[in-house]
Amino acid sequence: MGFAAGNNLGLLHAGRVPWIALLNPDAYAAPNWLEQLIAATATDNFDFFGCHMRLADMPEVLDGTGDMYHVSGVAWRRDHGVRASDCIRDMEEIFAPCAAAAMYRRSDLEAVGGFDESYFCYFEDVDLAFRLRLRGLRCAYIPTAIVDHVSSGISGRRSDFSTYHGQRNMIWTYVKNMPAPLFWIYLPLHLCANALGVVVCAVRGQFGVALRAKLDAIHGLPNVLRKRRLVQAEARVNWRDLRATMATGLYSLWHRS
Repeated sequence: MGFAAGNNLGLLHAGRVPWIALLNPDAYAAPNWLEQLIAATATDNFDFFGCHMRLADMPEVLDGTGDMYHVSGVAWRRDHGVRASDCIRDMEEIFAPCAAAAMYRRSDLEAVGGFDESYFCYFEDVDLAFRLRLRGLRCAYIPTAIVDHVSSGISGRRSDFSTYHGQRNMIWTYVKNMPAPLFWIYLPLHLCANALGVVVCAVRGQFGVALRAKLDAIHGLPNVLRKRRLVQAEARVNWRDLRATMATGLYSLWHRS
């Protein structure tokens, strides 16, 4: 079914609970993981939550501390590959949680229709967070909610499968969610980021995969544009405030931290 549809099915069968916690089959939660997430819901400042993720086979190295979204449309996992001892962060706002270990208010998920099942997997958590943010909701990183994550344990890191879905869904996320002023301002940068993505994939021997992803993304744009009209009609946040939550500049894009 894919990550998106599978989690949506789980949401339907979860019962009338106020909060939904997601945990991947390749993610291993600390004993107090859920307790820490539930405690975080007591705050009035945040509406959904991401976790402190370590690499399962190297717990001294981080898998990530939340997802970043660049104005170009590129997304990445913050602090991935950083030694845990060199990265001390408090509870703070992030653009999106990695949905391998995250918690959302059930009513918010239902209001935006859950994950977009056309994504199948990859970028679906960033897309979901984007739609929640457009409604004025905010996401927090919870450093005490600890998970050891294999990371791409099923699909394989940089596999043709993950490359295809990541390169395709990057375009759909930008086109569907970026507010009009930001859409047009950063569209040239988005096009450059896509071209560079194809070049990087070509260097890795995945030119055909990346090209197919981009062509399929373009082929799917009519449907994405229909979704865009619905998403933007429900937007409640000022686009300037939304931009403040995104990464900007070439430095952040290059270092991805």
